[in-house]
Amino acid sequence: MVEKIRIGALISGGGTNLQAIIDACEDGRIDGKMAFVASDQPGVKGLERARNHNIPCFVVEYGPFIQSFRQDPANFALPDDFDFSAIRAKQHLFPADVPEERVQAFFCTRAAAESRLLSEIDTHGPVDLLVLAGFMRNLTPYFIDRFNTDPGNPRIMNIHPAILPSFPGVDGYGDTFRYGCKVGGCTVHFIDYGEDSGPIIGQRAFPILETDTLDDVKRKGLEQEWQLYPQCIQNFARGRLKTVTLTHRLDDGRICQRTVVKTAHSAEGEFRDDGMAR
Repeated sequence: MVEKIRIGALISGGGTNLQAIIDACEDGRIDGKMAFVASDQPGVKGLERARNHNIPCFVVEYGPFIQSFRQDPANFALPDDFDFSAIRAKQHLFPADVPEERVQAFFCTRAAAESRLLSEIDTHGPVDLLVLAGFMRNLTPYFIDRFNTDPGNPRIMNIHPAILPSFPGVDGYGDTFRYGCKVGGCTVHFIDYGEDSGPIIGQRAFPILETDTLDDVKRKGLEQEWQLYPQCIQNFARGRLKTVTLTHRLDDGRICQRTVVKTAHSAEGEFRDDGMAR
């Protein structure tokens, strides 16, 4: 019998990618089982999808943490192991001109919410992979370092609606369309401390016609997402993904490094860094 991995999911909305993952687990395209679905927003469609498949659900709302900090920042309850300086040094999501008070408020409230999220996850048993399926929050180093206990083997996966590194952020398809691109696409990647900047696992592309509307672009993109994400998760489940750092020398003598995800046809096969999940 094939051993199945345990998968947790974070969502913020309708959960169409979540549904694609659930379906792939149930029909055998992913050797995995959904352990839980968590949302930062109550009442969203994705939670209903999970309940329809008898998957445990819970909600950790970020809003109350933010409101509590605004009301009384001096007495805001922070996790005992929170280290603002260490987190601030690792994650640079804000431009240099953003006031430090705003940066501190962001990381304090996020860490408090993420601490609650980690505690809830622990109640559902060990999880092999965490997938972000329309989760509209940047995870901070506080969460990432406590979930990715082995930095060389990342376990948090995300899907982005653009061909990264182009058009990171919340509106990948809209940015692609407004820029006038002839090709759109989607990317599955492991997360790091940046915004949509982690090592790329797989990508899919589609043509954008002159007659296409933004809705057409989104529809084409979602069709690709629903195929790509389960495929990348299955490669993880079967041990076919390996994250490595490659070093190469430029013509001017400078040394550059890049982190890539190599993909093998099988767990015992040769790893390749072509960026495509197979």
